Amino acid sequence: MDKKQAEQKIQELRRQLEYHIERYYNQDSPEISDYEYDMKMQELKKLEQEFPELVTADSPTQKVGGTAKREAGVLVRHNVPMLSLQDVFSQEEVEDFVEEMQKQLEEPEFVVEYKIDGLSMALRYENGELNLALTRGDGINFGEDVTTNARVISDVKKKLKEPVEYLEIRGEVYMTNKDFERVNQMQELNGKRLFANPRNCAAGTLRQLDSKVTKERGLSMFVFNIQQIQGMNISTHTQGYEYLKRNKIPVIDDYRVCRTKEEVWDAISAIGENRGDLGYDIDGAVVKINSFAQREILGTTSKVPRWAVAYKYPPEEKETTLLDIELSVGRTGRITPTAVFEPVRLCGTSVSRATLHNQDFIDELDIRVGDRILVYKSGEIIPKVRKVLKEKRPEGTVPYHLPEACPVCGAKTQREKDTADIKCTSPSCPAQLERHIINFVGRDAMDIKGFGTVYVEELVRRGYLKDVADIYALRQYKEELMEQGIIGKEKNTEKLLGAIDKSKENDAYQLLTGFGIPNVGKAAAKSILREFKSIDALMKADGEALKNVNDIGEVSANCILEFFGKEENRQMIERMREYGVNLQSKEQPLGSKFQGMTVVVTGTLPTLGRKEAAELIESQGGKVSGSVSKKTSMVLAGENAGSKLTKAQELGIEIISEKDFLKMLGE
Repeated sequence: MDKKQAEQKIQELRRQLEYHIERYYNQDSPEISDYEYDMKMQELKKLEQEFPELVTADSPTQKVGGTAKREAGVLVRHNVPMLSLQDVFSQEEVEDFVEEMQKQLEEPEFVVEYKIDGLSMALRYENGELNLALTRGDGINFGEDVTTNARVISDVKKKLKEPVEYLEIRGEVYMTNKDFERVNQMQELNGKRLFANPRNCAAGTLRQLDSKVTKERGLSMFVFNIQQIQGMNISTHTQGYEYLKRNKIPVIDDYRVCRTKEEVWDAISAIGENRGDLGYDIDGAVVKINSFAQREILGTTSKVPRWAVAYKYPPEEKETTLLDIELSVGRTGRITPTAVFEPVRLCGTSVSRATLHNQDFIDELDIRVGDRILVYKSGEIIPKVRKVLKEKRPEGTVPYHLPEACPVCGAKTQREKDTADIKCTSPSCPAQLERHIINFVGRDAMDIKGFGTVYVEELVRRGYLKDVADIYALRQYKEELMEQGIIGKEKNTEKLLGAIDKSKENDAYQLLTGFGIPNVGKAAAKSILREFKSIDALMKADGEALKNVNDIGEVSANCILEFFGKEENRQMIERMREYGVNLQSKEQPLGSKFQGMTVVVTGTLPTLGRKEAAELIESQGGKVSGSVSKKTSMVLAGENAGSKLTKAQELGIEIISEKDFLKMLGE
């Protein structure tokens, strides 16, 4: 490869890596596995080593991944940088690191421990009291203040048993496999997007604006380093662990202290053999110098400490036989195929199922019942089918096609236009009904407290609920419900019926959200009801009127028209009216200074939080959007506004400061 070809390849790899870094660190929704990402990074590193004159300061190899975001709180400056670790992928690279340390240091000790697959967080204690929690953010300058959410994590100690003047520790916030499966089950029941793996679920949960959600999902934390300490002399990593353990702070205590490269590799191999027995994910093993004084001698680069490396295990995959393809029906009627195969052990757990997503995915793999397939996990709890071993395909297999009839109710299925989804066409399908009602009573919709999944399933099974309007008819069956013990005794039954009665007073946008119209979530429902004021007015709206609402395009407008165009849905709404359910919007703008305008808030504002600014805009009739487009009226920009500000400048959109914004409000 000549220099010109290398330059083109380097630019291509940098673009790809920057895209995947954004998806992983800042959106918590990666599109490729950790292994695939690591291989791209290694390819870039090798090219830059071969052509050092092409290395630039903004290359992904030269900087810490991630940026500091403001959604979860204010930005906080790092006292100690939260750097990444240098990754290694072979025994030879591990041994090279050990030998290099032995050349530079006098009889160094190495600590080998788990590399937890989670989200880094630092905790600061002053005089023994938890003062601040922050994420890694950009790793160098700023992290996000997540103190409120950290306080609801049971592993985070609010007070130290042996207080010191100042202590900053760094750890990994993670989610156990058990908690992750529980959260994803609830996501599925509520018709919401599933998390790809525990790491992404933990990252999104820690950044939640509502600490109640953080507490409900159940995060855990292991501390793996003392960043800074004042008031006590601790000279080694292992001494630090002993101090932390005395203070009941969970640490990665299954570690080994090693002195030779053979001992180090044996420790890494042992972790690899046992990682599947853990109740949480690890994505490697860390080798670090034990002595703090020796760490100081070695120092750091701009991206990584010189005194540690992270060994990444290769992804594990197993061959098995596809026994069947099962079908399930979701809240919206979408039919999801699932591969059922002979159980195999992956990362220490037995797996026998993996999603096949849709017909397009099945066609792409050409997967057939009876095929030999490769199943893998790559730092993820969810198993996936990598490929079909066609050379081992038995005779007599036939291509698989999703059925033309719903597997639950037998109604006709159809493929949605411009999507890969095949759906059941019957609105009364029992599988859809349960999930639809669970969505309707959930937090983001009518928020009927205590209306759990078990109650929904039982009430549907016994015929009390045939659509969401039937919820408001349950009071007339109070005596029957108590006799049959469906909800419980009188106290529990009355409590749930009271919550149902109270929900009748909800704002109409909550009702619209609960209808579960495709592409109409909570934010869209708010925008729609802000414009039309009532469900009745919305039912009369045509496509053009709907598309005039901010962020409502042709697809969403057609979904709304289709929903209200069905007679059974209009009758359901009439029954709700008879039961006393509110169909009017209660939200009244305090003014109209941003009436008809779409505003994007970006960056760190001097005095206002982003949420506070958004509420002020909406109170004056405006719409707040998370992305800049030609429809954007203006951008309220603070420090570190980034790409949104750049795009606004390119589009010639008006940009205002917080001072301008407050002046517009007359404050």
